[in-house]
Amino acid sequence: MSQVRGHSRLPRHRPSPVWVTACGDGGRLSTGSCPQVWQDSAGIGTVVGMRGWWQDLTDLVLPAECGGCGKPRTVLCPECRAALHGAAPCRVRPEPEPSGLPVVHASAAYEGGVRAALLAHKERGALALAGPLGTALAGAVRAGLGSARPWCGDGPVRPGGGVVRESVLLVPVPSSRRVVRARGHDPARRIALAAAGELRRAGTVARVAAVLRQRRFVADQSGLNARQRLANLAGALEVAAGGARLLAGGGRVVLVDDLMTTGASLAEAARAVRAAMADTQVYGEGTRETTGERMVGATVTEPERTEAVRRMARTSDAGDGVRAAVVAASPDAFEINWN
Repeated sequence: MSQVRGHSRLPRHRPSPVWVTACGDGGRLSTGSCPQVWQDSAGIGTVVGMRGWWQDLTDLVLPAECGGCGKPRTVLCPECRAALHGAAPCRVRPEPEPSGLPVVHASAAYEGGVRAALLAHKERGALALAGPLGTALAGAVRAGLGSARPWCGDGPVRPGGGVVRESVLLVPVPSSRRVVRARGHDPARRIALAAAGELRRAGTVARVAAVLRQRRFVADQSGLNARQRLANLAGALEVAAGGARLLAGGGRVVLVDDLMTTGASLAEAARAVRAAMADTQVYGEGTRETTGERMVGATVTEPERTEAVRRMARTSDAGDGVRAAVVAASPDAFEINWN
């Protein structure tokens, strides 16, 4: 487990035994109506892994200490909250930039109190931090979809980038079932749900679609360099059955995660989402008769799918494709201003 220097007093929570519940009709895909999803063999939206409700209530009513610096009796102190929310979200890029990485916006640099708060939420189960982290993520989503000045240092940008009037579909980058089980919750999805609520309160129609899943084993990313992470994740993600329909009809798709370092996870998630959306687009565009009737037995060929994915990747930088937003990114990613 990661340790944060100077924050050894942060509480350690043990996950309680899981309880199982149904979400939606017949176990269909969840779009954010459940508080938490465990992506297990039962399918997305059917198994919920939660800590004991009494522990969650205690964290919310009687917070032990600041998740960023350890000050007592507060979820997040004013100084750490300012580090998380004080600056305008802006566009970030890792170096080197992985192929296929969508436009990414972040709210804060991954350092100091922001780093400690993210680790406390992810690794120590400080669930009360999901609210302020979700607010930061919502700001990055709005900046990515509505900001006219996306780069840091380009001039004044209103925090959050204004109100986005179009529908937004937040797609969390998934963790493995093993990691979710060990943590007792899914941090990225929990923050995404908080961000969707913040966006809705501001007038944006927003939903969470946990449609991505790992299709094969992925090694622990810690200790791997950028090239090794790309190789580790190549082809590892896919959209679950039925997820393409949600992506096609849910509005602007924004991949969301708590953190971006090398960009490998977001690039792989974008590839999987584009492939699923390309299947839908190619089928809809290329399998109709001139009379408007669907051709019987029509299929999407691999060259058609590949070309559609490439076309979507090319248009993403122009604002017509998949976007991405994170709570925090490595400090170096904020320093690169590509003109």
